[in-house]
Amino acid sequence: MGLMNISYRHIILLMFFCFGIALHAQNSSYLDSISQMEKTSDSKAFVTAVIDIPYDKALKNPKLFLEISKDASNLLNEESNPIQLAMVFTQIALAYHFSSEPELSIEYNLKAAQLFEENNDIESFARCYLTLGWQIKNRDLNKGLNFMNKGIRILEKNNTNSENLKFGYNNYGVLKQRINELDSALYFHKKALDLSILQKDSVSIPFALTHMAEVYLKKDDFALAEKYFFDALNLRKKRNDIYGIADSYLYIGDFYYKKGDLKKAIVNYRQGGDMAKTNGYFPLYKYAEEFLYKSYKKQGNYQKAMQSYEVYNQLKDSILNQDTNNRIAQLQVEFETSEKERKILAQDLEIKQRNLILTYLGAALVLIATIFFFINKKNKMKQLQLQSEMTLKEELAQIKTKNKLQEQRLEISRDLHDNIGSQLTFIISSLDNLKYIQTKMGRSLEEKLDEIGDFAKTTIHQLRDTIWAMNKDQISIDDLVVRFYSYIEKAKSVVPKTQFVTSNNAESEAMLPSNVGIQIFRIVQEGINNAIKYANANEIELILHLKDEHLHIEVKDNGDGFDKREVALGNGLRNMQTRADQINGNISINSEEGKGTSIILEYPLDAN
Repeated sequence: MGLMNISYRHIILLMFFCFGIALHAQNSSYLDSISQMEKTSDSKAFVTAVIDIPYDKALKNPKLFLEISKDASNLLNEESNPIQLAMVFTQIALAYHFSSEPELSIEYNLKAAQLFEENNDIESFARCYLTLGWQIKNRDLNKGLNFMNKGIRILEKNNTNSENLKFGYNNYGVLKQRINELDSALYFHKKALDLSILQKDSVSIPFALTHMAEVYLKKDDFALAEKYFFDALNLRKKRNDIYGIADSYLYIGDFYYKKGDLKKAIVNYRQGGDMAKTNGYFPLYKYAEEFLYKSYKKQGNYQKAMQSYEVYNQLKDSILNQDTNNRIAQLQVEFETSEKERKILAQDLEIKQRNLILTYLGAALVLIATIFFFINKKNKMKQLQLQSEMTLKEELAQIKTKNKLQEQRLEISRDLHDNIGSQLTFIISSLDNLKYIQTKMGRSLEEKLDEIGDFAKTTIHQLRDTIWAMNKDQISIDDLVVRFYSYIEKAKSVVPKTQFVTSNNAESEAMLPSNVGIQIFRIVQEGINNAIKYANANEIELILHLKDEHLHIEVKDNGDGFDKREVALGNGLRNMQTRADQINGNISINSEEGKGTSIILEYPLDAN
């Protein structure tokens, strides 16, 4: 759409204005009644009725509309009825647009343009300039703007109340959006709206409102964009304009997509896409599936994203094929060549032959360039498709990783149950044996109860630490620091004569996986415990800082120290080394007799 690159469906959406705009409510048998006129009425009345068919009635049965339009063309000839034949050709072009056959639509539009020009029908010929300008916008935007500007100037000079001006203003505004001239685009869309209101055209008004909403959405004026999108939808619902209703739902989906409300965007894309699918509006259906894929992907719903992506690819291949694009380019070249040939008729034979040769050479070069352009474009589209598929696979792999993390959490839960259960069993067993211990070994009951109480408290703290880690997918560095401080406060009550010093220069928004956070906490916990139990230190220091995307944590004491060459590492120090290895961290232990011990943990934040 306007905000997500001007979409292919603009071609279908806005070209309808040049074929039939003034509409009144009619029943669903409208085309059938005209078809019967071919058998019951004279040919003149039948041809007139076909020319007067408005686009929304034609849209209800494109196949029948094409049949009766071709029947009308067979009743006319270029010599006696050139203008009527040209008008019938525009209806045939419209029918092919409804059937997603753009090459045939342009072919019949070019035939109509030639007849209008030859018979001095200025307004109709100006309308063809508008149409051709719109059709070549993707190949040559500047030329498209020039064609449309010329058509608008012709109409404004000859008839300022022309219905074709609405078509011109709206489409010219869309091209202005493409070059990001938003104020200019809004000016022309408002002119289209004013003219539609003046003519009381219930079909044109929603189109103009929709394009104004597009511009406001690009300006991030969400309030006005929402108002005009819903105004257009409500008007289309009153007319029961099925195509327009489906299209409005897709625009509203774009509105919520840009706002980031993916849930509402999906609801509107789905509603518009289902209507388009049911009624055979395949370009709209393709657009809906494309943005359903993008919305589901942003939500993390990769199964539904893949389903919509497959439908979108099938529709894309059937609508935007290479042969169609080459045929469109070829027909445009034929139109330009035809104009040149008419000018050359006034020149002598020698100049005519030379210019014809140059024209054919130019056409061949344009055709070759166009073929290479579209081949290159198709290859780029394939590359983008492969990139999207690779991205989706990577995201699916991330889901598998998250599942593994969930399995690890379950394993922690089982360990929690087993460890805490066995420890509590030990406490109960100890209580049962208190009397025996008191009588047989002479130990006091109070001393044993204190021992069991300390053991139970340790168990509870371990339980809380484990639950803290399990309750989070990720742990911030700030959370970790708070946990360190809490543990140090508990340690102070155990060794009140020991001074604890903390230094935190590790402010960061980085998040750690929960399993990494608990391992780092256990390492620091063990380091502080060792200092309390064995170092005979009167000061223990905890230092945190960041350097080169690494988290540095040091537990330092001024205790006795030891000679690493003479003293074997105990279980506590070995456990610290094992925990560091499990999180791809690095731990170093520095100690010297009489100078204390320093334990330093380095953890790379990019390991996340």
